[in-house]
Amino acid sequence: MFGTRLAAAMDEHGPLCVGIDPHEHLLASWGLPASAAGVREFALRTVSELKGSVAAVKPQSAFFEQYGSAGVAALEETLAAARDAGLLTVLDIKRGDIGSTMGAYAKAYLDPASALAADSITVSPYLGFGALEPAFELAAAHGKGVFVLALTSNPEGAEVQHAVRDRESVAGSIVSRVRQRNAQALGTPDELGPFGLVVGATIGTAARDLGFDPSDCGGPILAPGVGAQGAGLTELRAVFGGRALESGQVLATASRAVLGAGPDGLAETAAALNRALTVTD
Repeated sequence: MFGTRLAAAMDEHGPLCVGIDPHEHLLASWGLPASAAGVREFALRTVSELKGSVAAVKPQSAFFEQYGSAGVAALEETLAAARDAGLLTVLDIKRGDIGSTMGAYAKAYLDPASALAADSITVSPYLGFGALEPAFELAAAHGKGVFVLALTSNPEGAEVQHAVRDRESVAGSIVSRVRQRNAQALGTPDELGPFGLVVGATIGTAARDLGFDPSDCGGPILAPGVGAQGAGLTELRAVFGGRALESGQVLATASRAVLGAGPDGLAETAAALNRALTVTD
């Protein structure tokens, strides 16, 4: 089960997940062209340098897709390289659709027969949580994971995520639904479930203000915003409290803070950030 594999990887390598986001300015700083070939070299070098240093990597699909079929091919190679390197992958696609369309997305990213298959994906629940069922079913069948957007740090997200219906915020209802889905999937309540949340590391007290605890989801929490966006261990504590951090539930994500070190400094920078994010007391 994905939750078990992720927990083991975090126990061994720490709580850091490195986003593979080949922005044009990063490509330029690495001496690479803004092209599919440049993105391919950037991503494969990142995977190679981070092997054995972090629990997971998170390729952002859009940065590959913008270069068409050659960019998608580079993403396929990146996912395969991460698999060979023993790095878990969180493919950041934020897909969310209905019926057979969602089923097709699920097959593209969660079916082991697909060249785009990852260990886990991000999805959007805002066409209705139940519309994500094909992704949950396929993930469960193949030992994969699904991270559902719940409470993100972008200001625009609040108009939907903070909205209240029947005395419960939309974000809080997502936490409840993920908890229910994990309860169905888990053999024991002590395990980390395969289904988790995306909760921004820089949201401060927003979850508490809305009356819920993200850690109640029973699965992993992907927390983007570490490093360049301003979050560190103090900010993670403010969002999640000590229990979720100490139990290894929070997968803290950084991209520019690591990638900005250049290809030769990735492993050292990731190791230092991992140490800074590790709860020792």
